[in-house]
Amino acid sequence: MLTWHSLGERDLPDSSDWLAAGEVDRVATMRFTKRRGEWLLARWTAKQTLAAALGLAGDAASLAAIEIRTIIGGAAQGAPEVFVDGVRCQIGISLTDRADWAVCMVGAVDELGCDLELVEPRSAQFVRYFLTADEQAAVAAPPVGVSGDAVANLVWSAKESALKVLRTGLRRDTRSVEVSLVPETAVEGWLSLNVRTEEGRDLPGWWRKYGEFVLTVVAGVAVPPPRALVDPPGLATAKPSHSWLTAPLVDRGG
Repeated sequence: MLTWHSLGERDLPDSSDWLAAGEVDRVATMRFTKRRGEWLLARWTAKQTLAAALGLAGDAASLAAIEIRTIIGGAAQGAPEVFVDGVRCQIGISLTDRADWAVCMVGAVDELGCDLELVEPRSAQFVRYFLTADEQAAVAAPPVGVSGDAVANLVWSAKESALKVLRTGLRRDTRSVEVSLVPETAVEGWLSLNVRTEEGRDLPGWWRKYGEFVLTVVAGVAVPPPRALVDPPGLATAKPSHSWLTAPLVDRGG
């Protein structure tokens, strides 16, 4: 079973005592408000999710014992790994953030990816360049009850999720994976999708629209729809924002 949680920028605490020592050092190097805010919010959301999934306390000291490290170098460059008290924890995790909101997905799945996107206009050039012919056709004539713009962002989100499963990110051509939407397959509010790789591998997943956001999750094996840690999830009433625009650089106090 997959568990997911969503939190907004306003949920982020002012203190940093919940960060591991390595995370404190990482934050200190960040100059840009957007990057720093996204990074902190994603980890705060992840630690809340992991603490619940692993049966850990939610106090600052317990959260500081959890560290989400990023793989440096190799084929899995950029993928997250979970450590508790310095020991690698065998739990699947994926993080995503968009417009001052973050989502974390965890579960007993080795290959896991999630992505959060805004439903916003996508240019014809974007659709032609990043989507396959069949995906372009789905944007032109949506097979599910949402707009063409929603389908374009949904397909893009599912691709991002799948590329996290494959641990390549956008280093791989987005047209090397193709998203198929399955109409009328709602289970607990989620609808199913499939991503096929150019090697012929099928990666099953789910998607759901919350207001102006669309959330996707893809795994290496078939999994039930994810269960929200809090019901209803924060994303259900979320409003996108871009608070970093008021102060693009981090204020370091002179």
